[in-house]
Amino acid sequence: MLAFSLKSVAASAAIALASALPAGAVDLQFYFPVAVGGGAANTIQSLTDEYLAAHPDVKIDAIYSGSYQDTITKVITAARGGNAPQLSVALSVDMFTLIEEDMIVPFDDYLTSDEDKAWLAGFYPAFMENSQTGGKTWGIPFQRSTPVLYWNKQAFAEAGLDPETPPATWEEMVEMGQKLTKKDANGNVTQWGVRIPTSGFPYWLFQGLTTQNDVIVANNEGNKTNFDDPKVVEALQYLVDLSGKYGVMEPGIVEWGATPKAFFEGQTAMMWTTTGNLTNVRTNAPFDFGVAMLPAGKRRGAPTGGGNFYLFKGTSDAQMRAAVDFIQWITAPTQSAKWTMATGYVAPRPETWETDTMKAYAAEFPPVLVARDQLEFAVAELSTYENQRVTQIFNDALAAAITGQKDAATALKDAQAQAEAILKTYR
Repeated sequence: MLAFSLKSVAASAAIALASALPAGAVDLQFYFPVAVGGGAANTIQSLTDEYLAAHPDVKIDAIYSGSYQDTITKVITAARGGNAPQLSVALSVDMFTLIEEDMIVPFDDYLTSDEDKAWLAGFYPAFMENSQTGGKTWGIPFQRSTPVLYWNKQAFAEAGLDPETPPATWEEMVEMGQKLTKKDANGNVTQWGVRIPTSGFPYWLFQGLTTQNDVIVANNEGNKTNFDDPKVVEALQYLVDLSGKYGVMEPGIVEWGATPKAFFEGQTAMMWTTTGNLTNVRTNAPFDFGVAMLPAGKRRGAPTGGGNFYLFKGTSDAQMRAAVDFIQWITAPTQSAKWTMATGYVAPRPETWETDTMKAYAAEFPPVLVARDQLEFAVAELSTYENQRVTQIFNDALAAAITGQKDAATALKDAQAQAEAILKTYR
């Protein structure tokens, strides 16, 4: 736990709420997840110290709350105990859970001016799909991402592949993966062609495959899933076949957390992971690497991911306005550019990418543009009521197929039946 006081530099004119802030001291509590590599905590510290410099009337007790799962657990526990934070970054997919628990308030109540509404309209639509429902805005995109493909250019060259050309389709990923898979004299694999993590957030990376196969796994209202759709089954079979049929990926459950290290150490020539690992990869990869959109099946596609800001009930009007002011400030172009450059997360507003700072950074490091450009093909991350239960059911089905306990069709049929039993009451 890390506590410090925060005060603000001048908010930009377009989004200023400073005049609405009260003269008396305002105390806020802020939960922030540190879940991925890339200097997130240090950057938040720096930005909030910058905010500290100009608002002596605002103080924030910042709690670094661990993983996303840790964060939502702590937030819900605190709220149920009558001690909810005023604001928190939590997964965008936790929106329905927090609405159902009656713990959050919509931002619309505090974004009433024309300037506020213009600011709200200035986020990428793909990110707002996991931020709005029922005509209200419940979350503000901040720590947002999409999964992308990273490849080892040195390994490509050694395999006789063009190091500047990643796979553009499912078929090419298999073909290249087979050339990239290396074995020693005893037949043991020393380098796999590709690594798609199937633990941690298995449903999320799998949504890359379902989207590419032109199917949506849940509706926008969060009350119906399509887990047993034939196109979902086909996508899962492809994932299983990467190991069993094509031999390009390590069999069994592939660990999320160990994937970047496996990439750095040459255990895999390609990996799928979050763009939030971009700065981590840039810092630690001992070879030249590339970043690309996920390869296409029937179409290009990827889910969005990452965290939103939320406002919690039990907060005074003065606290709420101070919290909204802080959120508007930290998502403004100057601050958002610093965040993106430090972490690799996608700046959630187009205006950030138009700053001289981001244009210069993108010119020097073009991979930062990949996830942003992939938003054109992105869909909402799986999010439903009782989201943790439903996603666990889905994850368990994926694991059952990956480990050979069930065939893909049976695993997904069973998962759909369980999800339907939970969600039908919400329709």
